Amino acid sequence: MAKVHPQAPSFSPYLTSEKETFTIWMKSLVYHTNGCTVYNSNGQIVFRVDNYEKKCSSEVHLMDLKGKVIYTIRKKKLQAFGGWDGYRLSGSDMKDSKPWFRVTRHCKMLMGDLACQITVGCDKYRIVRLTGKAAGFRIVSLDGKIIAEAKQKQSSSGVVLGDDVLSLEVEPHKDHSLIMALVMVYGLIRRKM
Repeated sequence: MAKVHPQAPSFSPYLTSEKETFTIWMKSLVYHTNGCTVYNSNGQIVFRVDNYEKKCSSEVHLMDLKGKVIYTIRKKKLQAFGGWDGYRLSGSDMKDSKPWFRVTRHCKMLMGDLACQITVGCDKYRIVRLTGKAAGFRIVSLDGKIIAEAKQKQSSSGVVLGDDVLSLEVEPHKDHSLIMALVMVYGLIRRKM
């Protein structure tokens, strides 16, 4: 009889058991490109988006520091209020695959503070603009629980940095790469990237 050896569960390197804070700089490190750079609380680059095409292009890639594509985000064609699909693949692998997540933009007059509706498999979330905050927003579950919150970054002495520098707090046990992909979509919708 063959022996069965238990395997260690595979954990995403983008999950932590504690709340995590990131700094998002809405600038690319690559000269003359659009995109953003994401730093963890230790000041290390963890994600980046380098958009070599025009600002707000129809396809962008969320990458790790080494340039490995984590998500490919594509704008859907012929969507009345704008829609985006996120894939965990890149290039020709995406042709026949289904999106990992979908984001649908909603009109401000119709939905009040709701900016986007998100579908990740069976889970549904919303991106909600913070009142009075030009760049601030939250990613919340349908029952209102905060998953992540982005707001304009302040230095430790209280000085507010430019509107292209955000502080992002992500709740424990949430996939940071997915949250960053959703932040990227929101940046594309607001024409910040």
